[in-house]
Amino acid sequence: MKTLRHISVMAMVGVMALAPVAAQQAPRVSAPYEMFTLPNGLTVILHEDHTVPMVTVNVWYHAGSAREKFGRTGFAHLFEHILFEGSKNVKEGDFDNLLEAAGGNNNGSTTTDRTNYYESLPASALDVALFLESDRMGFLLDVVTPALVDGQRDVVKNERRQSYENAPYGMSNVRLTELLYPKTHPYHWPVIGYMEDLTAATHEDVKEFFTKYYAPGNASVVIAGDINTAETRRKVEYWFSDVKPGAHLPPIEAPPVELTSVVKETLTDNVQLPRLTLAWHSPALLQPGDAELDVLANVLTGGKNSRLYKRLVYDLQLVQNISAFQGSAALGSRFQIVATARPSDDPPAQVLDRIKAIIDEEIERLQTTPPDAREVQRALNGIESNFLNGMQRSAGKADQMNAYFFATGNPDYFAEDLARYMALQPNDIQAAARRWLPRDRRIELSVHPTGK
Repeated sequence: MKTLRHISVMAMVGVMALAPVAAQQAPRVSAPYEMFTLPNGLTVILHEDHTVPMVTVNVWYHAGSAREKFGRTGFAHLFEHILFEGSKNVKEGDFDNLLEAAGGNNNGSTTTDRTNYYESLPASALDVALFLESDRMGFLLDVVTPALVDGQRDVVKNERRQSYENAPYGMSNVRLTELLYPKTHPYHWPVIGYMEDLTAATHEDVKEFFTKYYAPGNASVVIAGDINTAETRRKVEYWFSDVKPGAHLPPIEAPPVELTSVVKETLTDNVQLPRLTLAWHSPALLQPGDAELDVLANVLTGGKNSRLYKRLVYDLQLVQNISAFQGSAALGSRFQIVATARPSDDPPAQVLDRIKAIIDEEIERLQTTPPDAREVQRALNGIESNFLNGMQRSAGKADQMNAYFFATGNPDYFAEDLARYMALQPNDIQAAARRWLPRDRRIELSVHPTGK
């Protein structure tokens, strides 16, 4: 998911002028908060929302797969699994049992930049979530044995088999990342890690990773929902005060990356239909060009009236589906267009070349002529609608506030995030297409059905 912009711009109230696009003033949206830091270094962000009697506890450890090193990959995701297996005062299985008994739910996820855990439950049961999160933050290693590591290692390896190695087109995603980034870059390896690294991981490796990256000073907790700020602060101080501090971690340093030519590669897979993926390096999250490429992706494939969808799916019926997206991340992003061909008697290479030529035609049109004001307005309306929808529930707001804090230091960055979209004009989208989507510097990755 998009860590910072999976809720990225809202639905306008009233009738919008469609031509030309006037610079719009973004509605003032805000999530007031109180933020403080415990003596052990844990950052805590509290947001009151009394809409419904629910609360979400959202924890970000600022350690995703980018904190790993080549040859020892997959640790961040492995820990996502280990953290649900119990801690000093929580028996195996009781994490879910206690939450379900209180009427709550929970989950976790790992990206290149962070690992996230959350619990959403009735506000009256807030102490349950705080107890569970504080116990595994402070006392997980008390129960992490070699046998537990081996068990969860096998679970992760099976997940890799299911989601990548035996999934249609699954290994193309792994290969694309390797083509975009050199081995010296923290984004080179997949978040789930390499099988040989998971096999080689020792119990001591795991303990070292937890001690270094799962310290309070490398974490932030957002508690959003039907709470009283002063009372909740006392609860947090009670539950987390005995968690020992850890070392402060410096920012990740990543070498610059640049494509200087077209990089072509063809894979074969046990699939029925050929697939083409085009990928470019693009600006990092919240940097100039990031929002423009979100809108550009919408103009190309955002809905049945979008340029590539209409032309390739409806008019020419060359593709089964097509999508474009700006995959934003902290150390640099990538813009992708993914097209899966329809069944054809023609050779896969010929089919994909035909699709690629039409994609290039539409990109060139955007580079020479700005999109219509109506196209941009439709994209902004959809982005804005998603933004507001994401703020309707405490779980969405809590995760977004943690994302904003991680990226900017300001948990209430909602208005600023929205404003960067609302200020866009058609010529901004044209400029982004020219700057970031050159035809002579990109990845062209094809997947052909085995035997064809």
